Amino acid sequence: MTLTAATPSGPDVPGAHDRPGRRGGNETRTDTHCPYCALQCGMTLTPAADVAPREFPTSRGGLCQKGWTSASLLDSPARLTTPLVRTGGELRPASWDGALDLIAARLTGLQAEHGRDAVAVFGGGGLTNEKAYLLGKFARVALGTSQIDYNGRFCMSSAAAAGLRAFGVDRGLPFPVTDLAGADVIVLVGSNPAETMPPFLQQLQGAAAAGGLVVVDPRRTPTAEQANVHLAPAPGTDLALALGVLHATVAEGLIDEAYVAERTAGFDETWRIAARYWPEHVERITGVSAADQRALARMLAGAGNAYVLTARGAEQHATGVDTVSAWIDVALAHGLPGRAGSGYGCLTGQGNGQGGREHGQKADQLPGYRKLADPAAREHVAGVWGVDPDSLPAPGRSAYELLDVLGRPEGPKAMLVFGSNVVVSAPRSQRVTDRLEALDFLVTADVVLSETAAMADVVLPVTQWAEEDGTMTNLEGRVLLRRKAIDPPEGVRSDLDVLAGLAERLGQPAGRFPVDAEEVFTELRAASAGGVADYSGVTYERLRAGEALHWPVPAAGHSGTPRLFLDGFAHPDGRARFVAVEHTGPAEPPDAEFPLQATTGRLLQHYQSGAQTRAVPELAEAVPEACIEVHPDTAARAGVAVGEVATVESRRGAVTAPVRCVPSMRPDVVFVPFHFPGGQRANLITNPVLDPTSRMPEFKVCAARLVPAGAAESAEQQGAGGAS
Repeated sequence: MTLTAATPSGPDVPGAHDRPGRRGGNETRTDTHCPYCALQCGMTLTPAADVAPREFPTSRGGLCQKGWTSASLLDSPARLTTPLVRTGGELRPASWDGALDLIAARLTGLQAEHGRDAVAVFGGGGLTNEKAYLLGKFARVALGTSQIDYNGRFCMSSAAAAGLRAFGVDRGLPFPVTDLAGADVIVLVGSNPAETMPPFLQQLQGAAAAGGLVVVDPRRTPTAEQANVHLAPAPGTDLALALGVLHATVAEGLIDEAYVAERTAGFDETWRIAARYWPEHVERITGVSAADQRALARMLAGAGNAYVLTARGAEQHATGVDTVSAWIDVALAHGLPGRAGSGYGCLTGQGNGQGGREHGQKADQLPGYRKLADPAAREHVAGVWGVDPDSLPAPGRSAYELLDVLGRPEGPKAMLVFGSNVVVSAPRSQRVTDRLEALDFLVTADVVLSETAAMADVVLPVTQWAEEDGTMTNLEGRVLLRRKAIDPPEGVRSDLDVLAGLAERLGQPAGRFPVDAEEVFTELRAASAGGVADYSGVTYERLRAGEALHWPVPAAGHSGTPRLFLDGFAHPDGRARFVAVEHTGPAEPPDAEFPLQATTGRLLQHYQSGAQTRAVPELAEAVPEACIEVHPDTAARAGVAVGEVATVESRRGAVTAPVRCVPSMRPDVVFVPFHFPGGQRANLITNPVLDPTSRMPEFKVCAARLVPAGAAESAEQQGAGGAS
């Protein structure tokens, strides 16, 4: 069985070749990595900025449409090339000194009046390790604010929390991606790599050929279409399904008793809950037949090598941590984690989703995956930074909680945003937009004028992937060197330059914030030394030489740790933890007023908020706008036809887009992609209720209804008229 991406992705992709010559840089071809997802596919960039795939373990010479067209943004007309300052209500060109002086003056004034936490910082999972590290240092040292978080909180935080409590450490895949090729069974829970990371499908060929590729997803996605088994639970019921599979595993004598006894703890308490979730009961909750639940338990038990992999579909819930824990429990019951050729893993989404959360962007973290509240961690990192540990602020608010309090009396008055487009990507996005408008001062650093940048008081143009050196950490914990291939446009500076320039204007000594990426990385290595994510043995020299270094790498002579847990888990007793979890369902179940369940996700041609990919002509032409996917019967009941414009409404807002009828859709589900701005923002309707542990919003399910677009407008007008 050969798996294929959702659409062809190769040399015949329009615009992939025969591009005009671009800016100068290296005179030779530069080996680098794709700027998009965490697969970090290998590519080569020519001096004319033409992209070609190259052999690399995660991608095996493959690229998707986004990768093939990634160089288009380097000289796009949408590219920002000069600082912009809002004057008279409009963004106008300004000098760098003028823009940085203004930012420093405004931030200093607001902090003098309202305290250090009057200024917030918001980062991104696409920033290099060096940028993520320096951004966290800048917030806590130059600004002295506790108010820093990043958009990765919306991505992998639930899987990270579940991994920490089960294994004692969080690394998306605790094994190399290439290990998957030898599996007989792979269970993908809430993952659609045929669209999100197409070259990854090559790693699944062996399981598919063996009849063991299982996809758990409410939608029949392009990945589910190619699976041997597709289980379609109702949105928000993945946890119950895992409990049903665990029940079947135990009840049918399929559990790996020796492994559970020797390498785990907590099974008895977990079973006390799972015992109540017999498959027939779970069938009524999820819609997945009891026979299919038992069949999955048998597949895992009968496999020579098997993996359970979760992704955003399982994690972006108010119970996301517990949902991931339930699937980890299934993997533990079958003896998979910490065994060569088998395991549990999470498919990281953003390009540096792994490294971005290891070095200080998160509200509660310091470099090396250290905890900000840990006195020993504060002392170590403060020593590297040359500051008093007591001067470091306490942990601050998580991402959505931070955005929700902007401009309020108790919240920040100003915010700096690096590499994130929260107007589109954050839940309940109209509310977030309103909070941004309430700020006294907003600064963004970006490559294009995103929807968030368009609201800013100052916009700073920064370098892109091909114009700078920097490291990324891919989904398997491998540290990669992404090399500079061409010079940036005149007038564009790196984020490191921006942070250094602002830090000096805020009173920091010269040199405390380096601008050279390798120098920053050397400091990062020292700050991470001894931490969970120890990079101290990683050097640019080793990366340039092509060494494959998976963290932890605790010494210069250490070869890295491609496979975690083979000798024991990261808890003091070396055992993995079963975690007892209970199914509670979506925070907002459907009802008579909102009878459908809305879910969101990605499309092949676009990435994240779409700010970059919507500026690439080939991708924008292929998919220029959002769509509303529903079952034909659902559309008929709502009185809308294929191609007609309709509206999906929730208690928070409405999304209007053309309807696409998909016969394989569940009749109770409506799907909206989240890459588009304005009235097509999927996050106008999503529920911002948060997971109590990870603070992940419930992006993946909310109660909704489908109505003709005109009917929604009439209802709004009537409501407005009644209110007046």
